[in-house]
Amino acid sequence: MQHFDVAIIGLGPAGAALARQLAGSLNVIALDKKQRDGNKGFKKPCGGLLAPDAQRAFIRAGITLPVQVMADPQIFSVRTVDVQSAIERNYQRCYLNIDRHAFDLWMKSLIPPSVTVHHDALCRKIWREDGLWHLVFSAEGQETQITCRYLVGADGANSMVRRVLYPGHEIRQYVALQQWFKDRHPAPFYSCIFDNTTTDCYAWSISKDGYFIFGGAFAPKHSRENFAALKTRLESVNFHFGEALKSEKCTVLCPSHWSDFVCGKENAFLIGEAAGFISASSLEGISYALDSAEILSGILCAAPKDACAVYRRKTLGLRVKLLGKIVKNKCLTTPWLRRLIMQSGIANIPLTPEGQSKQAEA
Repeated sequence: MQHFDVAIIGLGPAGAALARQLAGSLNVIALDKKQRDGNKGFKKPCGGLLAPDAQRAFIRAGITLPVQVMADPQIFSVRTVDVQSAIERNYQRCYLNIDRHAFDLWMKSLIPPSVTVHHDALCRKIWREDGLWHLVFSAEGQETQITCRYLVGADGANSMVRRVLYPGHEIRQYVALQQWFKDRHPAPFYSCIFDNTTTDCYAWSISKDGYFIFGGAFAPKHSRENFAALKTRLESVNFHFGEALKSEKCTVLCPSHWSDFVCGKENAFLIGEAAGFISASSLEGISYALDSAEILSGILCAAPKDACAVYRRKTLGLRVKLLGKIVKNKCLTTPWLRRLIMQSGIANIPLTPEGQSKQAEA
């Protein structure tokens, strides 16, 4: 039975960043459900926008994004629509428009060969015995058992590692539904849509490489019906859909309490969305995936006596920041508060007559 210093479950942005940072310092194995062939296997349903905090993580690491992960166009504002009050505002946002699947594959490509990576792998069983973590996983047509000193759950919203560590723990979940259309709008745009008649979270749209992506986070019950109803309501404010070319679905977490953030125990750690590290106000998680991976890599390389306690302490600032996002979420999803904020015009960028004309055409 092979033994490793660290086993990482999941190679999204959090797991891939951690594996890259630990390479050469520790003996690492990483399991990922995406296939080696980029056109097959699991693809994360995601609008694909890289927030400023994520950009800063790459700056700290001295990494620049290659052109193949970028998408067209780059847009610097978000058209925010309150469907119920019929108020629209334009807010500046410095996102980078990216191809999310290409981004994930590029992140994996940065992992040095010293890390043992299994693609198209499925973790089947996890348990702790004699001071070590034991894993059974299937990959390449066979089942393998290993042991490790440190176990890391970077396996997203439905984290198996989180369920093993905290079997009774629940975080508020939504069903994220997203569809791709041929873009029929005269001018590309991003949007953020609030409509409490269909969801108490929010919806979004993104123009990307000639496509128009529309998605939203909905309560699991009647999610498809509410998704369809919101599309119908948006047609009255010049959203053009047509025939859906592709439909996507996944679970997304939306933390609502401080206790939703869980860091791990007994030399097992949670990073990224597996830990509940995702913005409740925007459902953006790549920033916190990269930040938590960076924090954990420094701790594991230093190998302190109680690594879990150190990780909890060093992620305190990150968790406080995410608590602020929970407060912001409550403001934005409460109709009368949202209406007051948008009516105030705070941070709104008024359109010139030329901009108004283009938005009317769109």
